[in-house]
Amino acid sequence: MPLTLSSYPNVKLKGLRFSEEVQQLSLFYRLSRRISHVVICSLWQVRVFGRRYEPDSGGVLYLANHQSFLDPPLLCFGLQRPVNFMAREELFRNRQFARLIRALHAFPVKAGTADIGALKEAMRRLKSGRQVGLFPEGTRSVDGRIGPFLPGAAMLAQRAADWTVPVLIDGAVECWPRTRKLPLPGSIIVQYGQPISQAEAREYDSESFVHMVRGRVTDMQSEIRKRVGQPVFDYSGPQAD
Repeated sequence: MPLTLSSYPNVKLKGLRFSEEVQQLSLFYRLSRRISHVVICSLWQVRVFGRRYEPDSGGVLYLANHQSFLDPPLLCFGLQRPVNFMAREELFRNRQFARLIRALHAFPVKAGTADIGALKEAMRRLKSGRQVGLFPEGTRSVDGRIGPFLPGAAMLAQRAADWTVPVLIDGAVECWPRTRKLPLPGSIIVQYGQPISQAEAREYDSESFVHMVRGRVTDMQSEIRKRVGQPVFDYSGPQAD
């Protein structure tokens, strides 16, 4: 079945500069994004849908499933505004590499711990009108199934983000499974879902909120896999969460 989903950007985000309320794109970020697009498109077939759902203002939290090392650039692939990511603290130990990823708006987080400092930094960036990307599963998928979302993401959505956008990444686990050191060719789909306002996010407790967002992502995955003729994962059993 052919994909007929729409794929046009938010018309309010056209041009080289955005409104003063949002984070601007530096020349280095623009160049890095262009190189990333060229490299990814030369190695994989990437299709992106729902680009119109990128908010043109306010702090935005993107919550995506986690399939591979490719996920950070894939999450940003169809977006116009820059995205800030948490990165493992170890990546900042090399001074030159730290300068590189800081220029791409990354900030450190201590893996395997409740890093309050990293959460506060994420909240600060969201409240200042930036976009932050997060993979609330906390680890990469083994087979493409979407695991439970950790409830810590709800705090950012309910206290700091003006909008929360669910994001589906599908096919990346086949292109770069966690069991391989090098990637494989293949096809990847990225789909952005409808934004959730902070007011709506606050209607839920933390566990119910992440369960709701995960449900939206699994629904997108099921629909996409039906459209491309791939087996659909069963999330109805006791192991679904």
